[in-house]
Amino acid sequence: MFYLVLAILSSSIISIIMRLSEKYVENQMGMFMANYLICTVLSYVFMEELSLSVSSVTFGLGVISGILYLVSFVYLKMNMKYNGIVLSSTFMKLGVLIPTLMAIVIFKESPSWTQVLGIILSILAIILIHFEKDSIHEGNKKLWLLVLLVISGISDSTANIFDKIGSGDERDMYLLLTFFFAFLLSLVLAIMGKKKITGKDMIFGCIIGIPNYFSARFLLLALSSIPAVLVYPMYSVATIVVISLCGVLLFHEIVSRKKKIALCLILVAMGLLNV
Repeated sequence: MFYLVLAILSSSIISIIMRLSEKYVENQMGMFMANYLICTVLSYVFMEELSLSVSSVTFGLGVISGILYLVSFVYLKMNMKYNGIVLSSTFMKLGVLIPTLMAIVIFKESPSWTQVLGIILSILAIILIHFEKDSIHEGNKKLWLLVLLVISGISDSTANIFDKIGSGDERDMYLLLTFFFAFLLSLVLAIMGKKKITGKDMIFGCIIGIPNYFSARFLLLALSSIPAVLVYPMYSVATIVVISLCGVLLFHEIVSRKKKIALCLILVAMGLLNV
């Protein structure tokens, strides 16, 4: 449980720093590159033992996870700009539906009736938000929230897949590969973008990289001792609460009545998923 709490705090800090960076960062990909460089360095520093022999499962999942990590970060940043930190972070964490369903369907973890009800309420909350009357342009922005949910959910699922079919001895190598390939991809995209990378881009990227690494590390450690069907809902609901409070109190974001109802449904749903 201790590792889960640390993962929640680390995850919340990532979104808050990313929201703060909006006024200062000019090259988003440059920031992501610095972020994953720090994550890669930390992965190497905290490795218990470096081995050049890596299983195909660890290598493959590391590459896939690295790509998904970068893509989910890009969509999170984009959604924060148009949909705010509260909704963006909520939908990112609502991606928990995907690894939860995967744990039930593929890994045969048995859900209770409360967990089934939680999944239903989550879907209702999504429908409520997306059927709120808005302009066509605003409606298109909401579709980005669904894209973020799916990408984030698949990204989170890779950690659970590794926990189930990977080797615990290669946990550190899995994290190193994940962040290294995310760094390589962001580096290539930054070079292709031909846009100047400023000192502020690098500074914010380095600051984000620290909680980003520990969020992934602590989540993996939590999965090794607590069932995934419990870890993911607890991880998501607590992060949603912290980020939502920060969004309203620190960034003065305004949340409509329907969205408040949807957020409450999501919180109840995550609670039921945890019962």
